[in-house]
Amino acid sequence: MAVGGAILSNGGKEYPGKLTTQVLITCFIAAAGGLIFGYDIGISGGVTSMAPFLKKFFPRVYRREEFDVGSTNQYCKFDDTLLTLFTSSLYLAALVASLVAAPITKKMGRKWSMVAGGLLFLAGALLNGAAQNVGMLIIGRVLLGFGAAPVYLCEVAPYKYRGALNMLFQLSITIGILAADLINYFTAKMENGQGWRVSLGCAAVPALIFMVGSLFLPDSPNSLIGRGKHDEALTQLRKIRGVDDVEEEFSDLVAASEASKGVKSSQWSNLLQRKYRPQLVMVICIPFFQQFTGMNVIMFYAPVLFKTIGFGSSASLASALISGGVNCIATIVSIFAVDRKGRRFLFLEGGIQMLLCQIFVAACIGWKFGMNGDPGQLPTWYALTVVAAICIYVAAFAWSWGPLGWLVPGEILPLEIRSAGQSVNVSVNMIFTFVIAQSFLRMLCVMKFILFAFFACFVAGMTIFIFFLLPETKGIPIEDVATIWKSHPYWKRFVNEDEQIVTVGKNENGV
Repeated sequence: MAVGGAILSNGGKEYPGKLTTQVLITCFIAAAGGLIFGYDIGISGGVTSMAPFLKKFFPRVYRREEFDVGSTNQYCKFDDTLLTLFTSSLYLAALVASLVAAPITKKMGRKWSMVAGGLLFLAGALLNGAAQNVGMLIIGRVLLGFGAAPVYLCEVAPYKYRGALNMLFQLSITIGILAADLINYFTAKMENGQGWRVSLGCAAVPALIFMVGSLFLPDSPNSLIGRGKHDEALTQLRKIRGVDDVEEEFSDLVAASEASKGVKSSQWSNLLQRKYRPQLVMVICIPFFQQFTGMNVIMFYAPVLFKTIGFGSSASLASALISGGVNCIATIVSIFAVDRKGRRFLFLEGGIQMLLCQIFVAACIGWKFGMNGDPGQLPTWYALTVVAAICIYVAAFAWSWGPLGWLVPGEILPLEIRSAGQSVNVSVNMIFTFVIAQSFLRMLCVMKFILFAFFACFVAGMTIFIFFLLPETKGIPIEDVATIWKSHPYWKRFVNEDEQIVTVGKNENGV
C-alpha cells in the first residue's frame, strides 16, 4: 500500500511566502508520520518469516515450515487465518479510523489529532513488542491502525511547494519500509530468539518523534479558521509565511472555509450527480486497481514470499531489503518525473512494466515449482533472476501507481465534492488493502503460481482503463481540473449534457 497527503489549491495565485523554520519543522513531523506508516507495512512480513516468532504465536505454521518440508506443498506453508489477521487487522482498524477522523480533527484541531494518533501508535508498538499471546498481537495491530490513519495534511506549506511535499511524504513511507526491512534483517540474527520483539518495538521510535514533535506545533490556519478562530489564524499565517502581507491569502482561506461549510451537507449527493461521474469513477477505480497490482503482496509478505519460492530465512530477508531499497530509489524518480513526463505517461509506462514482470515471474515460478510446489534444488542464477524481476516490478509501481494512486484522485476533486470524494478514495483503498492482506496466503495456496497471472490481469485492465478514461492533469491548477472532462471523448457526454440540461432549465424559467 501507498499513502500521500492532500492536494490543496489557492485559486492559482502566487501568494508571498518563504520556507520558514515553522514549515520545515512541520514537514519533518509529517515525514515522521510517513515513516510510521511505512515501517508498519514493512515490518509485519519480516517477523512472520522468523522461526522464533512463528514458534511462539503460530506453532502450526512453524511445524509445517520446519518439520514437514518433504510432505507440505511450498505454496501452502504459511496459509493460516490468524497469521494473515495479524497483518490485515491494522488496515481494517485504519478503515474505521478514517471514517471518524474528520469530525474528530474538526473538534480537536490538527495538532491534538496528531498527538492522539502518535499516542495510539506508540501504545500499539509497545503492546506488540511485549506480546505474550496472539490476542495481544492483534490488539496492538488494531491500535497501530487507529494511530496510523490520520495522515497529516501539510496545510502550512507555501503553495508552490505543496506538490513536491506530497511526493516527499510518499518517499518517507518508502524509507520507513526500507528501515523495517533493514531492522528485520539484523534482528533475525539475534541468538536469543527475541529479535521479533525488537523489530515490532522499534515502531515506537518514529511514533515518539511524531507525538512529541506534534506538541510543539501550533494548529494550521485552515484548522483555526474552520473553528472560528480568525484572529489567531491570521497571526499564525504571518508566522509560517515569514511575511506580513498575507491578507489576500487569509481572505481566500476564509472564503474557501465558508464555501466548504455551505456545501458540506450536500457533498455526498453532489458526488452522485451525473456531472461528477468522472471523479466518482476515478476515486473508486484508482485505489481499487492500486491494491490489485499485487504490490502490497510484495510489501506485506516479501520475506514470506521469497522464502516460499525457495530462499532461506536470511536470504529471504536480504531479498526483501533489496526490493525495499529499489522501492525507495524509484520513488525519488517519481518526484522529478511527475511534473515533467505527466501522470498518464507514468501510469501507462508503469503498468506495462509491471505487467511484463508479473508474467515473467509467474512463468519462472511455474517452471520450477509446478502445481505441486516442489522446486527441488534451486540454482543461484534462478533465484537472482526472480529477485531482479520483482525489483523491476517494484520500481515500476514506485514511480507510477504508488504515488499517483493518491495524487491524482486528490487533485481532480473540486471543492464541492472534495471531502466526500477523499472519504471514498481512502475507504476503497483501506477495504481492498485489508482484502489483499487477509486473502493472499490462502490464494497462493489455492492458485499456486497462477496467482501472479491473476494480478497481471488486473494490471492489464487498469492500464487500458487509464489509456482510455484518464486525461492528463499535469500543469493544470486544481480549480481548473474539472474542465478537462468537457473535452474528453468519453466523459464529455456526462459533463456537457448536464450543463445543457441546466441551461435549458434556466431558459425555460426566463433567467
